[in-house]
Order: sequence, then C-alpha cells, then structure tokens
Amino acid sequence: MQDQKRVVIDYVSPSVNCGEFYIKRIINEIVNVRAFILADGHDVLSASVLLKHENEKKWVETRMLLDFNNEWQATFAVKKQGFYSYKVEAWVDYTLNWRHGIIRKIDDGQHVTSELLEGVEYLKQVLKKVSSEEDKTYLKHLQQIFKKEESYQEAINEATSDKLYKIFFENPIKFLENTSKEYQVYVDRKKARFSTWYEFFPRSASEHEGVHGTFKDCERLLPKIKNMGFDVVYLPPIHPIGEVNRKGKNNTTEAKDGDVGSTWGVGSKYGGHKSIHPELGNLDDFKALIKKAKEQDLEIAMDYALQAAPDHPWVKAHPKWFKWRPDGTVQYAENPPKKYQDILPIYWESEDYKALWEECLDILLYWIDCGIEIFRVDNPHTKPFYFWNWIITKVKEKHPNVIFLAEAFTAPKVMQQLAKQGYTQSYTYFTWRNTKHELIEYVEELTKTELREYMQPNFWPNTPDINPFPLQNTGDSKHIQRYVLAATLSSSIGIYGPVFEYMLSDALLGKEEYLNSEKFQIAHYDWNIENKLTTVIAKINYIRHHNEALQQTNNIKFCYVENDNLIAFYKWNEAKTNHIFVVISLDHHNSQQGTIQMPLHELGVHEGHNLEMHDLITDNRYNWHNEWNFVELHPALPFHIFQISK
Repeated sequence: MQDQKRVVIDYVSPSVNCGEFYIKRIINEIVNVRAFILADGHDVLSASVLLKHENEKKWVETRMLLDFNNEWQATFAVKKQGFYSYKVEAWVDYTLNWRHGIIRKIDDGQHVTSELLEGVEYLKQVLKKVSSEEDKTYLKHLQQIFKKEESYQEAINEATSDKLYKIFFENPIKFLENTSKEYQVYVDRKKARFSTWYEFFPRSASEHEGVHGTFKDCERLLPKIKNMGFDVVYLPPIHPIGEVNRKGKNNTTEAKDGDVGSTWGVGSKYGGHKSIHPELGNLDDFKALIKKAKEQDLEIAMDYALQAAPDHPWVKAHPKWFKWRPDGTVQYAENPPKKYQDILPIYWESEDYKALWEECLDILLYWIDCGIEIFRVDNPHTKPFYFWNWIITKVKEKHPNVIFLAEAFTAPKVMQQLAKQGYTQSYTYFTWRNTKHELIEYVEELTKTELREYMQPNFWPNTPDINPFPLQNTGDSKHIQRYVLAATLSSSIGIYGPVFEYMLSDALLGKEEYLNSEKFQIAHYDWNIENKLTTVIAKINYIRHHNEALQQTNNIKFCYVENDNLIAFYKWNEAKTNHIFVVISLDHHNSQQGTIQMPLHELGVHEGHNLEMHDLITDNRYNWHNEWNFVELHPALPFHIFQISK
C-alpha cells in the first residue's frame, strides 16, 4: 500500500539522468536546486534541501522558497572536495497554513475565536521544538491570550505577526513529509574548472638540432611556458617506444634507421607503461622535472594511453589481454581509413579482464606516487565505459586531486557518456566551429543544457592530431582569433606548441594533419623566439588568471551585433563582482565594424548609465552610456576584452 503522503516532489534539478550520475562543481561553487512541489487542495507547503558531505553524519537543512508555478528553489555552496548528497524534503506546513487561514478570515472581518483555539494546539507542538527561552515564554503567553476573549485584539495581532511567522518558519512541524531520492554532486579542486594547457614533445626540446631531447631540456623550457601564462604542461607518452612495426616519418609503414616512431606506440624491450624511454632520462630525472614545475606553479600532465606496441612486455606476459587470430597474429589497431600497425589494441572482453583492470589502475597509482595529478587519456571512447567509471572512482577515493581529460573526438553522446562516467574534462568540437552561428550554437549547447552540470569543456585550437584547415597557411591574425575565442569562451583551454605560436602549419595535402608531424619524428625549434603571438597569448592568459568571469564557462550571454563577422558576449563571476565583455572579429583579412547591443538588464543598469569599458589588452578606457555602441576591429588586433566598471 502507498505511504500516506500528500506532497508530490517532481523534476528535481540539477540532476543527470534523474540522478543516475552525479553533477560536478569545484570548491566554493553554488548549486541552485529547483523542484516542482505540489499537493492536493490549497494548503500551504514548505520545503527544504538537505545536504551532507560524505564525511559528515548530519544533514544540513536549507529552506526552499516558492518561485512561481509550483517551482521551488534553494542554493547551497560546496566547501570541500569529494561527494555531497542532497535531497528535497517537502510537507504540508500546518502551522503556516493555520496562520494563512486566520489572516484571510480576519481581513474578511470574521470573528476567529475558534481558530485561535485551534492555534493553541499548534503552539503546544512548536513549543517542544524551540530552544530560545524568550521564544518559549512568548509561545506560552500566546497560549494564554488565544484562550481569553478579553485578550482578543492582542491575540489576533500576535497571530498575524511577523514574529510568530518567523518562529513557525524556523521550527516546522513536518507531518507526513515526503522526501525525494538522493542526488550527488562531486566537488573538485579549482583546476578541474580552470586550466591553461601547453603541450609539447620532450624529445623535441633539445637546443641542438638532431639531438634527442631529455627531461633536463624540458626543465629549461618551463620558465618560457610559465611566462606565457600556462599552468599545465602536458607531455605526450614518455614510455619506451615499440620497435616492431615502428612508424616512419609522416606515418609511413616502414621505419628507416634513426626513425624514432610514434610515442603512442607504447612498450618495447625497455619496458612498458611504468617505464620511461631511456633517451629522455630516468625516473629521478622525471621526478626532478615534476618538482621544478611545481616550484613555478606548473603541473605536469601525463598521457595515459592504454594500448601496446607489438613488443610491449604485456604481449608475452599477458597474452590473454590481446585477441589472437587463427594464424597466430594480433589484429593491429584501426580507425578506417587510419591504420595503426605499430599498436595492438587491448582485448577488453578478455576472460582475464580483472587482472587487466587492476594493472591499468596500478599504472595510474604508480605515476600518482611520482607526483602526477593530471592525466590526458588517449582515445577513451575505444575502451568500456564502465571500466572508466570503476578506475576513476578508485583513483578519486584516495587521490581526489587527480584530474582526467578525455581525448575523445567522437560522437556527441559517446563524449557525454565519458563525462557522466567520471571524466573531469573533455576535448570538444571547438576545433571545427568557425562561423558565428556555429560557435554560438555549440557554446549554448554546452552552457544552457544539462551538459553544463557534468561536462567541463577544454577548447583546443590545434593538437598533434589536428592541423585545422582554417589555421593552415595563415598568419598571426587568424591564430590570435582562434586563441582568444578558446580562451574567453571556455575556462579550460590548451594548445599544441610551439607549432601554434610559431604558426608552423604546413599540412599534408588535403588533410587536417601536419606535414612532417612531430608524432613520428624529432623536431627542432628555436625556443627563444618571441613574436606577436607569444606576446598576445601571454597577455590573454594573464587576463584569464586575474578575472574570475573567465575562470568559468557557463555564465555567458551572447549579445546582438549587426555583423556576422563580429561575435560579442558578456561573462560574469558567480558573485557578479567581475564583469567581462568580449568582442572578436572572425575576419582575419579585413577590418570589421558594427553596433553592439549591451546586456543592460543582466548588468542591472539602465539606458544612460555610464559604463567604463577598460580594454585589458591595450589599457584604453571608454565610457559607454547607451544600449547600442559602435566598435571596429582590425586584423592586426582582432578583439577587445573589456572589463566593465559600473
């Protein structure tokens, strides 16, 4: 038989898949809970959000307020890392219902002696809940005057008083209350939401052409990367590279003498996923690099690539982890039309899967013990979703600071499922969103739908795998445009350098791939070069680090501008103490101009109010008084980042 409850709690948000997966926040962020709460009849209802951290025993109650149309809301802040549980509780509030009814009757001129006597019964129940002696004395006094005809005027004054309402509200009698299911929010450290990644190949870090780079060479580059404003240094796989079926330059299938192969072909006679490529250095050298990075407020991110070269030690030690064909060979990895002859895919349906999973976990724990807390995961969409849920949960139980970035340029729902299963951040389709319509549509999908609750995007203008057509054979204006779009639309961004800032975009004919790709050979760079692009990147990154509005992705409003070559948007921090207005030209050849509609309502000002627009790049200041304002941008500096002072 159904429990005797009258209140219905429906559509609790935020939630993911009706609570099957947790939502995500970082420390000190706000969760705004909403729910449809209703009951039969016209009784007064009350509701609360109950909150509890996983390390706490008692629920903390926050009262909800009625918004409109039976929709209630309340907010709470998350102060600690880890899981919080939250749920909605609602009840018919008989004390407030009594007060509401007696007020209406008094206003109608009715004599309410009987109603006052009913109120005495509620006073008795509330008296058991209050702790203040003053309130107890007050309630006892009310019991007396509610019974006396000669105190009638005083009684109705007190029955309708704000003081009694406050006591009733703070000491509710929850009779036949109803409670929703429990939902969860996972709280991460700030870097989960706000990060600025720089990727480079350690083997290309040498000062001398033709010489294999080392971790010591990487140490030399850290100050340059720090000065450009990056806070995460991501290294492609640092493990021994397979020699069997090793790829040659430009992904040729036969390696020549001296070809170094793809770093993603993990494993050789020198070891596997817990080993380091001998030409890079040893474990002590790697730990020294991690330490040097931390001294400069940089974090080293490692690549976690669960695949094996044909000569990986796993192939002989754990043959069941691979699928063998009748002729005794293993099918190499494929993603038609791409072929990876130097990589053996793991057989995830192996009967020995438990040992495989444990080894994969042990790899992560090994590098975490070395000081790594960020992993970029290669092709996670080619491994089972539930494996990721298991392994990320296991890691987070003991190492809550660890961040996982999913390199999953794949179908939208696959990408989303990885985020639901626990990935902290995800690569996105930003790399292929170029027009104003495409950019607005995509960012609004990320920020105005359920995705905002669990999928943190990381915008990359380029990667070693992707040399986008718009960046091929273009100059600094286009590169600036793409960087500022990424850096202001998303709070987490990354570039593959130094090819990005040096604009080294020669491509294989007709493909979004780099000619002479560093994936298959050692490159040599003059890392001392400073140019316009390095200067602008450093300035943009400085602005990001000093403006909270740019350290989150979801608080964004696109603004109307009468030119499809101009995109404009307003961003703000949670406390609305930092206001940023961005205008970017999407034309890297010609000057563009237009009239922009300022979001006065969102800013909380009216037409004619002075807004000081401080251009954080040029340090120029403008006073805008009107809703519509003229801007013109030249390809030499195709953007404004304004800080608004009201």
